[in-house]
Amino acid sequence: MGHSITEKILAAHSEQGDFKPGDIIDVTVDMLLMNDITGPVAVEVFDKMGDGEVFDKNKIAIVLDHFTPNKDVTSAKQCKTMRDFAAVKGIKHFYDAGYGIEHVVLPEDGIVKPGDLIIGGDSHTVTYGALGAFSTGMGSTDVAGIMALGKTWLKVPEQIKVLLVGLPNKWVSGKDVILYVISLLGTDGALGKSLEFDGPGAKHLNMDSRFSICNMAVECGAINGIFNFDDVTKEYIESLGLKDFCEYRSDSDAVYKKVIDVDLGELEPIVAMPHLPSRGVPVSEVKDIEIDQSFIGSCTNGRITDLRIASEIVKGKKIHPRVRGLIAPGSRKVFAQALKEGLIEIFTESGFTILPPGCGPCFGGHMGILAKGERCVSTTNRNFIGRMGDKGSEVYLANPAVAAASAITGKLSHPSEVI
Repeated sequence: MGHSITEKILAAHSEQGDFKPGDIIDVTVDMLLMNDITGPVAVEVFDKMGDGEVFDKNKIAIVLDHFTPNKDVTSAKQCKTMRDFAAVKGIKHFYDAGYGIEHVVLPEDGIVKPGDLIIGGDSHTVTYGALGAFSTGMGSTDVAGIMALGKTWLKVPEQIKVLLVGLPNKWVSGKDVILYVISLLGTDGALGKSLEFDGPGAKHLNMDSRFSICNMAVECGAINGIFNFDDVTKEYIESLGLKDFCEYRSDSDAVYKKVIDVDLGELEPIVAMPHLPSRGVPVSEVKDIEIDQSFIGSCTNGRITDLRIASEIVKGKKIHPRVRGLIAPGSRKVFAQALKEGLIEIFTESGFTILPPGCGPCFGGHMGILAKGERCVSTTNRNFIGRMGDKGSEVYLANPAVAAASAITGKLSHPSEVI
Protein backbone atom coordinates (compact mmCIF):
# COMPACT_ATOMS: atom_id res chain seq x y z
CA MET A 1 0.00 0.00 0.00
CA GLY A 2 1.40 3.37 -1.05
CA HIS A 3 1.57 6.64 0.84
CA SER A 4 0.45 10.19 0.16
CA ILE A 5 2.80 13.16 0.12
CA THR A 6 1.50 14.24 3.54
CA GLU A 7 2.21 10.82 5.04
CA LYS A 8 5.71 10.78 3.53
CA ILE A 9 6.60 14.16 4.99
CA LEU A 10 5.25 13.19 8.41
CA ALA A 11 7.24 9.94 8.31
CA ALA A 12 10.41 11.84 7.43
CA HIS A 13 9.94 14.03 10.50
CA SER A 14 9.02 11.29 12.99
CA GLU A 15 11.06 8.55 14.64
CA GLN A 16 7.98 6.38 14.95
CA GLY A 17 7.71 3.50 12.52
CA ASP A 18 4.59 2.56 10.62
CA PHE A 19 1.56 4.64 11.42
CA LYS A 20 -1.94 4.99 10.07
CA PRO A 21 -4.60 7.69 10.01
CA GLY A 22 -5.78 8.44 13.53
CA ASP A 23 -2.45 7.62 15.17
CA ILE A 24 -0.70 10.22 17.32
CA ILE A 25 2.92 10.82 16.35
CA ASP A 26 5.74 13.05 17.56
CA VAL A 27 7.39 15.16 14.86
CA THR A 28 10.32 17.55 14.56
CA VAL A 29 9.61 21.05 13.23
CA ASP A 30 11.65 22.71 10.48
CA MET A 31 10.17 26.20 10.86
CA LEU A 32 7.99 27.84 13.50
CA LEU A 33 6.03 30.99 12.70
CA MET A 34 4.62 33.68 15.00
CA ASN A 35 2.94 37.03 14.40
CA ASP A 36 1.92 40.06 16.46
CA ILE A 37 -1.47 38.65 17.52
CA THR A 38 -0.80 35.10 18.69
CA GLY A 39 2.92 35.59 19.31
CA PRO A 40 2.75 37.64 22.54
CA VAL A 41 0.66 34.92 24.20
CA ALA A 42 3.16 32.26 23.11
CA VAL A 43 6.03 34.37 24.44
CA GLU A 44 4.26 34.78 27.78
CA VAL A 45 3.78 31.01 28.09
CA PHE A 46 7.37 30.36 26.99
CA ASP A 47 8.72 32.75 29.61
CA LYS A 48 6.76 30.94 32.34
CA MET A 49 8.61 27.76 31.40
CA GLY A 50 11.85 29.35 32.66
CA ASP A 51 14.75 31.31 31.25
CA GLY A 52 15.77 28.75 28.65
CA GLU A 53 16.76 29.38 25.07
CA VAL A 54 14.62 28.65 22.03
CA PHE A 55 15.23 25.32 20.32
CA ASP A 56 16.88 26.93 17.28
CA LYS A 57 17.01 30.69 16.63
CA ASN A 58 17.42 29.95 12.91
CA LYS A 59 14.18 27.95 12.72
CA ILE A 60 11.79 30.56 14.09
CA ALA A 61 10.21 33.35 12.05
CA ILE A 62 8.41 36.35 13.53
CA VAL A 63 6.37 38.58 11.22
CA LEU A 64 4.56 41.68 12.50
CA ASP A 65 1.71 41.99 10.03
CA HIS A 66 -1.75 42.12 11.62
CA PHE A 67 -2.21 45.37 13.56
CA THR A 68 0.66 47.05 11.74
CA PRO A 69 1.58 49.79 11.22
CA ASN A 70 0.42 49.95 14.84
CA LYS A 71 -3.08 51.34 15.04
CA ASP A 72 -3.09 52.04 18.80
CA VAL A 73 -1.12 51.68 22.03
CA THR A 74 -2.22 48.09 22.59
CA SER A 75 -1.00 46.95 19.20
CA ALA A 76 2.23 48.87 19.72
CA LYS A 77 2.81 46.98 22.96
CA GLN A 78 2.16 43.66 21.23
CA CYS A 79 4.69 44.43 18.53
CA LYS A 80 7.24 45.65 21.09
CA THR A 81 6.87 42.35 22.93
CA MET A 82 7.74 40.43 19.78
CA ARG A 83 10.48 42.87 18.76
CA ASP A 84 12.17 42.61 22.16
CA PHE A 85 11.83 38.82 22.22
CA ALA A 86 13.39 38.51 18.77
CA ALA A 87 16.33 40.69 19.83
CA VAL A 88 16.96 38.90 23.13
CA LYS A 89 16.71 35.42 21.63
CA GLY A 90 18.62 36.30 18.46
CA ILE A 91 15.80 35.24 16.14
CA LYS A 92 17.23 35.22 12.61
CA HIS A 93 14.03 35.62 10.61
CA PHE A 94 12.44 38.72 12.11
CA TYR A 95 10.24 40.92 9.91
CA ASP A 96 9.14 44.22 11.40
CA ALA A 97 5.97 46.13 10.61
CA GLY A 98 5.47 46.99 6.95
CA TYR A 99 7.65 44.24 5.50
CA GLY A 100 4.63 42.22 4.50
CA ILE A 101 2.16 39.44 5.28
CA GLU A 102 3.70 36.35 6.86
CA HIS A 103 2.29 33.88 4.32
CA VAL A 104 3.55 35.98 1.41
CA VAL A 105 6.94 36.89 2.89
CA LEU A 106 8.15 33.47 4.01
CA PRO A 107 7.77 31.71 0.63
CA GLU A 108 9.19 34.59 -1.41
CA ASP A 109 12.22 34.81 0.90
CA GLY A 110 12.80 31.05 0.76
CA ILE A 111 12.25 30.59 4.50
CA VAL A 112 9.84 27.68 3.91
CA LYS A 113 10.75 24.98 1.41
CA PRO A 114 9.41 21.81 -0.24
CA GLY A 115 9.45 18.84 2.12
CA ASP A 116 9.49 20.99 5.26
CA LEU A 117 7.23 20.53 8.28
CA ILE A 118 6.05 23.99 9.30
CA ILE A 119 3.93 25.05 12.27
CA GLY A 120 2.52 28.53 12.72
CA GLY A 121 0.50 30.40 15.29
CA ASP A 122 -1.98 31.27 12.54
CA SER A 123 -4.64 29.11 10.88
CA HIS A 124 -3.56 30.08 7.37
CA THR A 125 -0.14 28.54 7.85
CA VAL A 126 -1.64 25.86 5.58
CA THR A 127 -0.59 28.14 2.68
CA TYR A 128 2.85 26.55 2.37
CA GLY A 129 1.42 23.24 1.20
CA ALA A 130 1.56 24.83 -2.25
CA LEU A 131 5.31 24.16 -2.13
CA GLY A 132 4.92 20.47 -1.39
CA ALA A 133 5.44 21.02 2.34
CA PHE A 134 3.34 20.00 5.36
CA SER A 135 2.17 23.12 7.16
CA THR A 136 -0.56 23.71 9.69
CA GLY A 137 -1.62 26.15 12.38
CA MET A 138 -1.64 25.65 16.15
CA GLY A 139 -2.58 27.59 19.26
CA SER A 140 -0.19 29.80 21.19
CA THR A 141 0.43 27.27 23.97
CA ASP A 142 1.49 24.63 21.45
CA VAL A 143 3.69 27.21 19.75
CA ALA A 144 5.38 27.98 23.08
CA GLY A 145 6.13 24.29 23.55
CA ILE A 146 7.66 24.05 20.08
CA MET A 147 9.81 27.11 20.78
CA ALA A 148 11.32 25.22 23.69
CA LEU A 149 11.56 21.72 22.22
CA GLY A 150 11.48 21.96 18.44
CA LYS A 151 8.95 19.14 18.47
CA THR A 152 5.22 18.65 18.69
CA TRP A 153 2.58 15.97 18.24
CA LEU A 154 0.14 15.48 15.41
CA LYS A 155 -2.79 13.23 14.69
CA VAL A 156 -2.15 11.54 11.35
CA PRO A 157 -4.95 12.72 9.06
CA GLU A 158 -7.07 10.81 6.62
CA GLN A 159 -6.63 11.96 3.03
CA ILE A 160 -9.00 13.63 0.58
CA LYS A 161 -7.78 14.04 -2.99
CA VAL A 162 -9.03 16.78 -5.29
CA LEU A 163 -8.36 15.52 -8.82
CA LEU A 164 -7.94 18.49 -11.17
CA VAL A 165 -8.47 18.09 -14.90
CA GLY A 166 -8.95 20.47 -17.82
CA LEU A 167 -7.74 23.99 -18.59
CA PRO A 168 -9.06 27.02 -16.65
CA ASN A 169 -11.02 29.61 -18.59
CA LYS A 170 -10.13 33.29 -18.72
CA TRP A 171 -10.53 35.07 -15.35
CA VAL A 172 -10.60 31.75 -13.41
CA SER A 173 -7.83 31.35 -10.83
CA GLY A 174 -6.94 29.28 -7.80
CA LYS A 175 -9.38 31.32 -5.70
CA ASP A 176 -12.28 29.99 -7.76
CA VAL A 177 -11.00 26.41 -7.49
CA ILE A 178 -10.90 26.47 -3.70
CA LEU A 179 -14.21 28.34 -3.34
CA TYR A 180 -15.80 25.66 -5.53
CA VAL A 181 -14.25 22.83 -3.50
CA ILE A 182 -15.38 24.43 -0.23
CA SER A 183 -18.90 24.79 -1.65
CA LEU A 184 -18.89 21.02 -2.27
CA LEU A 185 -17.44 20.00 1.09
CA GLY A 186 -18.94 22.60 3.39
CA THR A 187 -17.10 24.30 6.24
CA ASP A 188 -16.38 21.00 8.02
CA GLY A 189 -16.31 18.52 5.13
CA ALA A 190 -12.57 17.98 5.48
CA LEU A 191 -12.38 18.40 9.26
CA GLY A 192 -9.05 17.10 10.54
CA LYS A 193 -8.15 15.68 7.15
CA SER A 194 -5.44 16.38 4.58
CA LEU A 195 -6.67 18.00 1.38
CA GLU A 196 -4.40 17.06 -1.54
CA PHE A 197 -4.63 18.70 -4.97
CA ASP A 198 -3.39 16.65 -7.90
CA GLY A 199 -4.17 15.60 -11.45
CA PRO A 200 -3.26 16.78 -14.96
CA GLY A 201 -5.05 20.10 -14.46
CA ALA A 202 -2.62 21.10 -11.69
CA LYS A 203 0.05 22.03 -14.22
CA HIS A 204 -2.16 24.91 -15.39
CA LEU A 205 -2.18 26.51 -11.93
CA ASN A 206 0.79 28.76 -11.21
CA MET A 207 2.34 29.00 -7.77
CA ASP A 208 0.32 32.05 -6.74
CA SER A 209 -2.92 30.19 -7.54
CA ARG A 210 -1.65 27.22 -5.53
CA PHE A 211 -0.90 29.47 -2.57
CA SER A 212 -4.51 30.73 -2.72
CA ILE A 213 -5.87 27.20 -2.85
CA CYS A 214 -3.85 25.84 0.06
CA ASN A 215 -4.42 29.03 2.06
CA MET A 216 -8.15 28.35 2.17
CA ALA A 217 -7.99 24.58 2.75
CA VAL A 218 -8.56 25.32 6.42
CA GLU A 219 -11.93 26.91 5.54
CA CYS A 220 -13.40 23.43 5.03
CA GLY A 221 -11.71 22.13 8.17
CA ALA A 222 -8.60 20.56 6.63
CA ILE A 223 -5.49 20.23 8.78
CA ASN A 224 -3.44 20.98 5.68
CA GLY A 225 -3.72 21.60 1.96
CA ILE A 226 -0.95 20.34 -0.30
CA PHE A 227 0.28 19.96 -3.88
CA ASN A 228 2.76 17.36 -5.06
CA PHE A 229 6.18 18.61 -6.10
CA ASP A 230 6.16 19.06 -9.90
CA ASP A 231 7.60 21.23 -12.67
CA VAL A 232 5.65 24.28 -11.47
CA THR A 233 7.15 23.87 -7.99
CA LYS A 234 10.61 23.28 -9.42
CA GLU A 235 10.51 26.42 -11.54
CA TYR A 236 9.42 28.51 -8.56
CA ILE A 237 12.07 27.08 -6.24
CA GLU A 238 14.79 27.56 -8.85
CA SER A 239 13.74 31.20 -9.28
CA LEU A 240 14.52 31.66 -5.56
CA GLY A 241 17.89 29.96 -5.88
CA LEU A 242 17.05 27.36 -3.23
CA LYS A 243 19.11 24.17 -3.07
CA ASP A 244 18.39 22.50 0.26
CA PHE A 245 14.91 20.98 -0.07
CA CYS A 246 13.18 17.60 -0.48
CA GLU A 247 10.86 16.52 -3.27
CA TYR A 248 7.86 14.41 -2.30
CA ARG A 249 5.04 12.99 -4.40
CA SER A 250 2.15 10.69 -3.55
CA ASP A 251 2.32 7.06 -4.63
CA SER A 252 -0.15 5.97 -7.28
CA ASP A 253 -1.67 3.48 -4.83
CA ALA A 254 -1.96 5.88 -1.88
CA VAL A 255 -5.21 5.49 0.05
CA TYR A 256 -7.78 8.30 0.13
CA LYS A 257 -10.97 8.63 2.14
CA LYS A 258 -12.58 10.46 -0.78
CA VAL A 259 -11.69 11.67 -4.27
CA ILE A 260 -13.31 14.80 -5.68
CA ASP A 261 -13.19 15.43 -9.42
CA VAL A 262 -12.93 19.05 -10.55
CA ASP A 263 -12.95 20.02 -14.23
CA LEU A 264 -11.22 23.39 -14.36
CA GLY A 265 -12.69 24.06 -17.80
CA GLU A 266 -16.21 24.04 -16.34
CA LEU A 267 -15.49 26.60 -13.64
CA GLU A 268 -16.25 30.29 -13.87
CA PRO A 269 -15.43 33.06 -11.39
CA ILE A 270 -17.14 32.33 -8.09
CA VAL A 271 -18.28 34.56 -5.26
CA ALA A 272 -18.89 33.31 -1.71
CA MET A 273 -22.02 34.92 -0.33
CA PRO A 274 -22.27 36.07 3.30
CA HIS A 275 -21.56 34.72 5.82
CA LEU A 276 -19.60 31.55 4.99
CA PRO A 277 -16.82 30.69 2.52
CA SER A 278 -18.87 27.60 1.61
CA ARG A 279 -21.67 29.68 0.05
CA GLY A 280 -19.96 29.90 -3.32
CA VAL A 281 -21.99 30.53 -6.48
CA PRO A 282 -20.98 31.58 -10.02
CA VAL A 283 -20.75 35.36 -10.14
CA SER A 284 -22.90 35.31 -13.30
CA GLU A 285 -25.82 34.13 -11.13
CA VAL A 286 -25.48 37.06 -8.73
CA LYS A 287 -27.73 39.95 -9.72
CA ASP A 288 -27.75 43.62 -8.73
CA ILE A 289 -25.85 43.42 -5.43
CA GLU A 290 -24.38 46.88 -4.96
CA ILE A 291 -21.12 47.24 -3.02
CA ASP A 292 -19.52 50.00 -0.96
CA GLN A 293 -15.95 48.71 -0.93
CA SER A 294 -13.62 46.53 -2.96
CA PHE A 295 -10.52 45.13 -1.29
CA ILE A 296 -7.70 43.39 -3.18
CA GLY A 297 -4.94 41.92 -1.02
CA SER A 298 -4.38 39.55 1.93
CA CYS A 299 -2.40 36.32 2.30
CA THR A 300 -4.87 34.75 -0.13
CA ASN A 301 -4.62 37.18 -3.05
CA GLY A 302 -2.04 39.88 -2.39
CA ARG A 303 0.68 38.54 -4.70
CA ILE A 304 2.03 40.09 -7.87
CA THR A 305 -0.05 37.99 -10.29
CA ASP A 306 -3.17 39.04 -8.37
CA LEU A 307 -2.29 42.71 -8.83
CA ARG A 308 -1.48 42.17 -12.51
CA ILE A 309 -4.90 40.62 -13.09
CA ALA A 310 -6.70 43.41 -11.24
CA SER A 311 -4.76 46.13 -13.07
CA GLU A 312 -5.72 44.61 -16.43
CA ILE A 313 -9.37 45.05 -15.46
CA VAL A 314 -9.21 48.64 -14.18
CA LYS A 315 -6.64 50.15 -16.58
CA GLY A 316 -8.04 53.29 -18.17
CA LYS A 317 -11.23 53.15 -16.09
CA LYS A 318 -12.49 54.86 -12.95
CA ILE A 319 -13.96 53.05 -9.97
CA HIS A 320 -17.61 53.73 -9.21
CA PRO A 321 -18.10 56.97 -7.21
CA ARG A 322 -19.87 55.04 -4.46
CA VAL A 323 -17.07 52.49 -4.04
CA ARG A 324 -13.96 52.72 -1.89
CA GLY A 325 -11.24 50.77 -3.67
CA LEU A 326 -8.36 49.42 -1.56
CA ILE A 327 -5.18 47.67 -2.70
CA ALA A 328 -2.77 46.06 -0.21
CA PRO A 329 0.31 44.45 -1.78
CA GLY A 330 1.25 41.29 0.11
CA SER A 331 4.82 42.40 0.78
CA ARG A 332 7.36 45.12 0.08
CA LYS A 333 8.74 43.01 -2.73
CA VAL A 334 5.29 42.74 -4.30
CA PHE A 335 4.80 46.50 -3.90
CA ALA A 336 8.19 47.23 -5.47
CA GLN A 337 7.45 44.94 -8.42
CA ALA A 338 4.00 46.46 -8.88
CA LEU A 339 5.59 49.92 -8.83
CA LYS A 340 8.21 48.86 -11.37
CA GLU A 341 5.53 47.48 -13.72
CA GLY A 342 3.38 50.59 -13.47
CA LEU A 343 0.53 48.81 -11.68
CA ILE A 344 0.46 51.24 -8.75
CA GLU A 345 -0.01 54.13 -11.16
CA ILE A 346 -2.87 52.29 -12.88
CA PHE A 347 -4.60 51.69 -9.55
CA THR A 348 -4.20 55.24 -8.25
CA GLU A 349 -5.40 56.75 -11.53
CA SER A 350 -8.47 54.50 -11.30
CA GLY A 351 -9.26 55.81 -7.84
CA PHE A 352 -7.89 53.04 -5.62
CA THR A 353 -6.10 53.75 -2.35
CA ILE A 354 -2.83 51.88 -1.86
CA LEU A 355 -2.38 50.48 1.65
CA PRO A 356 0.87 49.34 3.28
CA PRO A 357 1.58 45.59 3.09
CA GLY A 358 -0.30 43.86 5.91
CA CYS A 359 -3.38 42.01 7.10
CA GLY A 360 -5.39 44.94 8.50
CA PRO A 361 -8.61 45.00 6.44
CA CYS A 362 -8.95 41.21 6.12
CA PHE A 363 -9.83 40.57 9.76
CA GLY A 364 -11.31 43.95 10.57
CA GLY A 365 -8.15 45.04 12.36
CA HIS A 366 -7.73 48.48 10.82
CA MET A 367 -8.03 50.26 7.48
CA GLY A 368 -11.11 49.47 5.44
CA ILE A 369 -13.44 48.76 8.38
CA LEU A 370 -17.08 48.35 7.36
CA ALA A 371 -20.04 50.13 8.94
CA LYS A 372 -23.45 48.59 9.49
CA GLY A 373 -25.23 47.89 6.22
CA GLU A 374 -22.10 48.19 4.07
CA ARG A 375 -20.99 45.53 1.60
CA CYS A 376 -17.47 44.66 0.52
CA VAL A 377 -16.25 42.36 -2.24
CA SER A 378 -12.95 41.07 -0.96
CA THR A 379 -10.14 38.77 -2.11
CA THR A 380 -9.63 37.60 1.47
CA ASN A 381 -10.35 34.15 2.91
CA ARG A 382 -13.18 34.61 5.39
CA ASN A 383 -16.54 36.36 5.32
CA PHE A 384 -17.92 35.49 8.76
CA ILE A 385 -20.36 37.83 10.49
CA GLY A 386 -18.47 40.96 11.51
CA ARG A 387 -15.23 39.76 9.91
CA MET A 388 -14.37 43.14 8.40
CA GLY A 389 -16.27 45.41 10.74
CA ASP A 390 -19.82 45.84 12.03
CA LYS A 391 -21.88 42.67 12.49
CA GLY A 392 -24.45 44.23 10.19
CA SER A 393 -21.99 44.46 7.27
CA GLU A 394 -21.51 41.88 4.52
CA VAL A 395 -18.39 40.42 2.90
CA TYR A 396 -18.41 38.69 -0.49
CA LEU A 397 -15.30 36.62 -1.26
CA ALA A 398 -14.04 36.64 -4.85
CA ASN A 399 -10.94 36.54 -7.00
CA PRO A 400 -9.02 39.75 -7.91
CA ALA A 401 -10.63 40.02 -11.36
CA VAL A 402 -14.13 40.00 -9.88
CA ALA A 403 -13.15 42.43 -7.12
CA ALA A 404 -11.66 44.82 -9.69
CA ALA A 405 -14.62 44.58 -12.06
CA SER A 406 -17.04 45.15 -9.20
CA ALA A 407 -15.16 48.26 -8.14
CA ILE A 408 -15.75 49.68 -11.63
CA THR A 409 -19.45 48.84 -11.89
CA GLY A 410 -20.36 49.42 -8.25
CA LYS A 411 -21.95 45.98 -7.97
CA LEU A 412 -20.85 42.34 -8.01
CA SER A 413 -19.81 41.78 -11.61
CA HIS A 414 -18.18 39.29 -13.93
CA PRO A 415 -14.92 40.69 -15.43
CA SER A 416 -16.37 40.30 -18.92
CA GLU A 417 -18.83 43.08 -18.08
CA VAL A 418 -16.05 45.67 -18.09
CA ILE A 419 -13.39 44.27 -20.40
